[in-house]
Amino acid sequence: MERVRRKALVDAALRLIGDHGSLTVTMSDIARQAGVSPALAHHYFGSKEQLLIETIRSLLRQLRNDTVAALKAARTPRARLAAIIRVSFHADQFAPGTIAAWLAFYAEAQRSEETRRFLVIYARRLRSNLLADLKALLPADAAERIAEGAAAMIDGLYIRQSLKSAPIGIEASIALTEDYLNALLATASPSPRREKERPHRTTQGQMT
Repeated sequence: MERVRRKALVDAALRLIGDHGSLTVTMSDIARQAGVSPALAHHYFGSKEQLLIETIRSLLRQLRNDTVAALKAARTPRARLAAIIRVSFHADQFAPGTIAAWLAFYAEAQRSEETRRFLVIYARRLRSNLLADLKALLPADAAERIAEGAAAMIDGLYIRQSLKSAPIGIEASIALTEDYLNALLATASPSPRREKERPHRTTQGQMT
């Protein structure tokens, strides 16, 4: 029962943060949304700050699990790159409320070292996943440059999606990122391994 209630509180926190577009929600608000008492919420998490940390951990955990599953299903480096891009714009992660929550956490990272640490984990993991497969197709310097650009484009599309006056859908976001990747892959010098397109395992970072 504790596990169920903890998840209900995390889900409620994510919904409210998304609705408000900030972390100014109270523990009482979150508890009410989850259908439990504020005292029980404090019992499980100790403070609102700890509940918010668990909320961002849950976002990253889901993204990691989705990425691991997608990479296992892909057989070539290029297919794995496509899988990473598609997972980045998965409906759960690219929902308006979730995007608003991500942006609120980025704002919080300017003052919270722990929040910043988790967002750095996300950024490093995305770059590492892209780089692992790009290095199978390109020389290291080109792979690193393209990995940085693709990661920046993914993050930028999240920000653009948050502008309700200029929303961009999931498939359009995937297509834009794929177009960027295809254009650079076509002009970059291929790696000697590119022709073989040999499958290999991508190592996912573990949540701390």
